[in-house]
Amino acid sequence: MQVSKQNFTFSTEPWLVTLSILVCIATIALSYLAWRRSGYLRPVLWLELLRCAIVAFGALLLNQPEWVQEFQSDEKPVLMLLADASQSMQTKDAVFAAPDGRNDVRSRAEAIAPMLDTEKWSALSSGMEVQITKFPLEGSDAGTDLNAALSTALDSKRQIAGVVLMSDGDWNQGSSPMTAAMRYRSQGIPILAVPVGAPNRLPDIELLSVDTPTFGITNKAVRIPFVIESAMPRDHVANVVVTSSDGERLTKEVRIAAMSRTTDFVNWVPKTEGEFTLTVDVPTHAEELIATNNTMSTPIVIRAERLKVLVIEGYPRWEYRYLRNALSRDPGVDVSCLLFHPTLGKVGGGNRDYIKEFPNTPDELSQYDVVFLGDVGLDDNQMTAEQCKLLRGLIEYQASGLVLMPGWQGRQNTLVDTDLEPLFPVVLDSAQPSGIGSKTPMKFDLTEAGRRSLLTKLADTQDDNLEAWSNLPGFQWYAPVVKAKAGSEVLCVHSESSNEFGRVPLIVTKTFGAGKVLFMGTEGAWRWRRGVEDKYHYRFWGQVVRWMAYQRNMAKGETMRFYFSPDQPTLGQTLALRANVMEKSGEPLVSGDVAVRITAPSGKFKTIRLTSAGADSWGSFEGRYAVDEPGSHSVVLTCKQTEATLETSFFVQGTSRERIGLAARPKVLEELARATNGKVLSLTDPDAMGSVIRNIPPAPSLLRRFQLWAHPWTIGLMVTALAAFWIGRKWAGLI
Repeated sequence: MQVSKQNFTFSTEPWLVTLSILVCIATIALSYLAWRRSGYLRPVLWLELLRCAIVAFGALLLNQPEWVQEFQSDEKPVLMLLADASQSMQTKDAVFAAPDGRNDVRSRAEAIAPMLDTEKWSALSSGMEVQITKFPLEGSDAGTDLNAALSTALDSKRQIAGVVLMSDGDWNQGSSPMTAAMRYRSQGIPILAVPVGAPNRLPDIELLSVDTPTFGITNKAVRIPFVIESAMPRDHVANVVVTSSDGERLTKEVRIAAMSRTTDFVNWVPKTEGEFTLTVDVPTHAEELIATNNTMSTPIVIRAERLKVLVIEGYPRWEYRYLRNALSRDPGVDVSCLLFHPTLGKVGGGNRDYIKEFPNTPDELSQYDVVFLGDVGLDDNQMTAEQCKLLRGLIEYQASGLVLMPGWQGRQNTLVDTDLEPLFPVVLDSAQPSGIGSKTPMKFDLTEAGRRSLLTKLADTQDDNLEAWSNLPGFQWYAPVVKAKAGSEVLCVHSESSNEFGRVPLIVTKTFGAGKVLFMGTEGAWRWRRGVEDKYHYRFWGQVVRWMAYQRNMAKGETMRFYFSPDQPTLGQTLALRANVMEKSGEPLVSGDVAVRITAPSGKFKTIRLTSAGADSWGSFEGRYAVDEPGSHSVVLTCKQTEATLETSFFVQGTSRERIGLAARPKVLEELARATNGKVLSLTDPDAMGSVIRNIPPAPSLLRRFQLWAHPWTIGLMVTALAAFWIGRKWAGLI
């Protein structure tokens, strides 16, 4: 910077100037009269001259004198060219007129490529230095942040004459670009916007997500939901193909709705164990212009299943007998039964399924994935308060499941005063502990949540499922439920019975800590076998057991378990990480150094130190992880004290923030130009673009003002002069 001009200025009104002159003239006249009255003494002359000088100086300061220096930069002003290099710029929808009269369609990146030549811009902007910057960094999947790109250019400490912004306007990250535009406006820097791309979306079919579960079980159906987004003007039918890495191929006919999202699923039954990759492919439509986003692959681990289930019951009622048979005949379940029969001399039964006592230590109880708690309570030497506390710890910290199945004896009501009370998803009516019975069969009625839930899926399609529930044999007893608790999910209600809170809940689920709870408010599920044998009864309880044990069995070793929530994470979510670590002796680790190292698909890794949930937490350690990349993440769980290691992985669903085929947003760029007194330029009119750039006003010079009327030295000089005048009058004997 160099000084180009400097001068003396006043900030005043004409009347004040006139008044100042009159005051000075009056002061001179009065001083002359005082000097003459003194007999023209020399000391009085000097005093009156000092008085006149003080008054004149005060009059000058009253008119606010300033010393102004104007600085002009000795560097060339910079014309900043910001070019959008995000993935969305690969959309092929920029139309140009070809020499033969046809339309030449290019990608947005190809459309602005000729403008990224410094020599070309130098010819348009003589007297300015051209600086070309691409954003975001090439290969980055961080999304488009127009505000950050504009702010970075402004913070470069260069003298910016103007900014040419070439983009499709599709910002999807960071603050609004209008925040930066206000800074440009305050500094008088125009934004020249060059929109590129069509404002309407191209005809396209896009496979948005495939929500494959983390693992599956051999010979058990795996549900593979997927979401398809259509930008086509009409509905059409497509054969969606799912291919496994071992060559198995499944096909499903799906009607894809126009201009909306379609959700569907495919059931796959794996035959062998191992790691597989499932590829979902949506056929390309004849009118579709983008075929690269119709396929998606996700990993899945298939393993043999062996779930441990504990059934606790007080009396061998029909519900218990058929449930025990269903679980014992399931090849993927090991069932243990604890029966407090009132007429038996000892606890237990007559075969290997029965155990003689409740598992009274955490390491013994932690082997069970699901616990069924029937019509039992604290009375008749059944459950104890300490056992209830153990059972709560199993659900809360070990991610096991609890199924509450009350009966007509009403013994579960005694558990409300124990540590199990927070686990109940419903409020029981203590006034009628025996429940409500009826001679005529009563029916279930699925709620909206029940129609979507996998637990209540008794048939493959939604219509068939509703028909199956409506045709189920009725029940003749139900539990005395007042209402469902806050935070629970009601899947089924009574078709007729209701109270002041609505219809009576019958099947209710709830998440408690790391585990899940299901309340079954009737004891008529065993009747579902009528006429169809085990078709619905076995399927329902099999789904319940596997739903409750799913998270707990995501990854496990001899002394460690690792699981996370949600179990099908998507981009941008924060995962709740949990690990159960046991000592080599089998007891839960109370405290220790437990860490998990997560490596993202890009190779970036993060080590998270998990913290203990407490002394009574059954060796539970917790942490959190923010997901910012889609794809497969590898996980290594380690414990310093036990020297144990567990390796696993999880897959993050989600599409990139930058999607090809979406409509451009030219209005965003138009608003930026309008806010900064800039212009909207067109790639198809280079002459007009050059004219606008050449007419960019020069950058304003920098002014530095010294306010003499308010400067400390000025005030000091005035005080000194007044003091000298007062001392002079004393010296001259005038006071």
